[in-house]
Amino acid sequence: MSRKEPILRVEDLRKKYDSTEAVCGISFEVRPGEFFGLLGPNGAGKTTTIGMLTGWVEPSGGRVEIRGMDLYAGPRDAKRAIGLVPQSFAFYPALTAGENLTFFGRLYGMRGKALEERKAFVLEMVSLADRADQSVGTFSNGMKRRLNMAVGLLHEPALLILDEPTVGIDAQTRNGILESLRRLNLNGMTVLYTTHYIEEAQDLCDRVAIMDHGKIIALDAPRALIQCLGKGIIRMEFHDTVDESLLGRIQAHGGITRVDAPRKRVHLETDRTAAVLRDLLDLKKNGQLLFKTLDVMEPDLESVFIHLTGRGLRD
Repeated sequence: MSRKEPILRVEDLRKKYDSTEAVCGISFEVRPGEFFGLLGPNGAGKTTTIGMLTGWVEPSGGRVEIRGMDLYAGPRDAKRAIGLVPQSFAFYPALTAGENLTFFGRLYGMRGKALEERKAFVLEMVSLADRADQSVGTFSNGMKRRLNMAVGLLHEPALLILDEPTVGIDAQTRNGILESLRRLNLNGMTVLYTTHYIEEAQDLCDRVAIMDHGKIIALDAPRALIQCLGKGIIRMEFHDTVDESLLGRIQAHGGITRVDAPRKRVHLETDRTAAVLRDLLDLKKNGQLLFKTLDVMEPDLESVFIHLTGRGLRD
């Protein structure tokens, strides 16, 4: 494979469950050495997409190529090029960390000295070298997350796919995993990453694809998306229900992106944050706008996400 050819190529990928189209003909490429993010609110189609990219879910149509190999026409060789770190723990808790790695290494045809050396390498990488002989059932969630990553890296994949690898762990462990991923990527590892922590994507990813309702609605470098689409968001919470008259006064200063169901919280989107904030504070001072709390989000990847989907990443 030429260095210029993508590690992953997705063409018109679709998945339909009965009358529901979960993924609606998405196409994208992941380049060699790239850190690529896949973002979307709950129900956007990310999990189904990851399932199809790894061969766990059969697509209704489209094509997936790994290093030029069709994932569904020649799955054995294509799958060997993928390392998957799923959100669920993918190992045997009754075995030790070392025994788990031996088991999975042998599934990939690894044996003898090469397997032992690679086991030692990945355990050191995820800071579990001193826990190799400990039963995984006694591990903390953070240690299990790190072992999950070690299993995915064991066979030296061309493409590492991580699905929410930092969910449910403490900040120290999370930072350790993110630092490990940075080092791997700097050393040439191609990464496809999904996360509910949008600041991770902004910090780590060369490019991100934003999904909603089964479609990719934006794809570019985080900085380019912020420059093109990012707006400030002013969030207000009121003591009482917001009526149409009050909404009209607020909307005169910018576009309202969301009003919650009780009609007590309003998100106002604007490209002149400072000026609008001054106007709103003047309205409050004059008794025309009595909000309980007010906070401001300057343009960043999260504000781009809300602008495009109308929803927060964790909604």
